[in-house]
Amino acid sequence: MTIRHDLERALGRRVLAVDLVPEGHSGFTYRTLLEGGQQGILRLSPPGARIAGPADIPRQGRLMQALSGAGLPVPEVIAMSEESIIDGRPFVLMAAVEGERIEKLAGLMSDEEIAWSAIEALQRIHALPLEMTGIGHEHAVTPEDEVTRWAWLMKRAPEELTQRAPTLAGLLSANSPPAAEPTLVHGDYHFGNMLFRDGRLVAILDWEIAELGQPLLDLACLSLAARTGRAGAGVPGGGQVDVADELLLDWYGGDAAGYWWYLALTYYKYAAIFGYNLMLHRRGKRLDPMYESRTETIVEFIDEGIRLLTEGSV
Repeated sequence: MTIRHDLERALGRRVLAVDLVPEGHSGFTYRTLLEGGQQGILRLSPPGARIAGPADIPRQGRLMQALSGAGLPVPEVIAMSEESIIDGRPFVLMAAVEGERIEKLAGLMSDEEIAWSAIEALQRIHALPLEMTGIGHEHAVTPEDEVTRWAWLMKRAPEELTQRAPTLAGLLSANSPPAAEPTLVHGDYHFGNMLFRDGRLVAILDWEIAELGQPLLDLACLSLAARTGRAGAGVPGGGQVDVADELLLDWYGGDAAGYWWYLALTYYKYAAIFGYNLMLHRRGKRLDPMYESRTETIVEFIDEGIRLLTEGSV
């Protein structure tokens, strides 16, 4: 009730319903029904969290507002505030987008159609001038910065699952490719963060770890999710689309010379994210039993990253 009443005061209009969204594991998200029948998606920072990184909801709002205004498939921002006014937290309220999640697309679109629509949208994201992203003033993240960022997170994962993580981190550091011209990077660009309608991608969701950085990061993330078997299924929406890495590279126009490094980094990144969230769950700081099912995935992702850098291919 507190959230609904606070949102009504912020909007100056009636809010008929606020319901927690059960899907997803990366934030406090609610479906809302506004006066007049408009449906929205409300995002809040975690209670008591420092407003930084993934918890920086206002930053996500500024970014999404800029991208929607530029015509990209991003939900429109209805309202947002950097002030702590919804249950003592900043908020972003987005228009709900009518579309299907990847799990419901079986038989409605081919794997190639799904992957191509994701690649086409990715090309548009990476082509957007930095000054039009809403975060164009931020520091561009280098390949070396990426390794450092996820190593910090990996150290907080359960040690019994990450014994080979230092080996992968060392290989990544020793083989770091030259930095490319920075673009906007979604950072979590997989099929589970997309909505589709009438054979096309209509919304890209969850911009919480977006940055200015290396474009092949997004392509590698999409490739990991497109892989079949246990490894591909580790990412939300993974294992749903079976498209070869080479086909994604060809469609995107990427340089294969540095691609395997970014793919290995992506395995390292998701192992770190899953491990960190598992630690939070086990300590009771952010309960989500889903991460207990990712213990084998964490180990397998680290092993796959090592294999990619030692063998040089899939």
